Amino acid sequence: MLPRLFHIGNFNLPTYGLMAALGLIFGLMLIVKLGREQGLDPDRLWNLGIIAILSGIAGAKILMILVDLGYYRDHPAEVFSLSTFQAGGVWSGGFVLALAMCIWYMRRNNMPVLRTCDVFAPGLALGHAFGRVGCFAAGCCWGRETHVPWAVTFHNPLANEIVGTPLNVPLHPTQLYEMVVELANCVFLVWLLRRKKFEGEIIGSYMIIYGVARYFIEFFRGDPGRGEFMGFMSGTQAIALCLVIGGGLLWMRRAALAPVVPIKATR
Repeated sequence: MLPRLFHIGNFNLPTYGLMAALGLIFGLMLIVKLGREQGLDPDRLWNLGIIAILSGIAGAKILMILVDLGYYRDHPAEVFSLSTFQAGGVWSGGFVLALAMCIWYMRRNNMPVLRTCDVFAPGLALGHAFGRVGCFAAGCCWGRETHVPWAVTFHNPLANEIVGTPLNVPLHPTQLYEMVVELANCVFLVWLLRRKKFEGEIIGSYMIIYGVARYFIEFFRGDPGRGEFMGFMSGTQAIALCLVIGGGLLWMRRAALAPVVPIKATR
């Protein structure tokens, strides 16, 4: 665990920030490459990517605050604190706000919404995988105590100071669970994109796969602020179920109404 790569005076480089930046860069590069193959304008894809990044960061922070609203209501200064700034936030909140803002941009610029979402899905998965490596380095989003052979134990007091990571306790490496899921998801979605039968197939698949994975990973999460929905699931699990349902409905509707031949790759 390495929350901070180095610091010089008052400047420090957090590992999470570096990994998140790398995820954004490589994710956007993959999106633009796949977009060219699908006949989309690379410049508009870059613009859309920037909108997705900014709104995704904002959405993740907003949902993180809403999930633990009682704490932030009692400690309003914490909204602008270093720990809140460095925390990754709740990813599903970032996804929802980024999706809404991106749909707005695509409609305003007459971009094919579902085709564009399809090329974004693998890049989202790749960027998220990088981000979860950053979470593991920072010590946030930790798992429950466990004694399985692959349990991890954090020792860095800086992680405990910044995000409250439990030290010297074996925990589920939930950050790595999600990283593996998203890397596999990225590879599968790239493969599926080049064989897709209808628009919306890839983003729908992404929502289903990630939603199912995130729902079950939540059972192993041990960090506070999970929220509660209807007394038997966390708020994040409720959002994950919504992603699965939304992706499934999109799949069924588009498969029935628009079974088209996939667009040939442009060279």
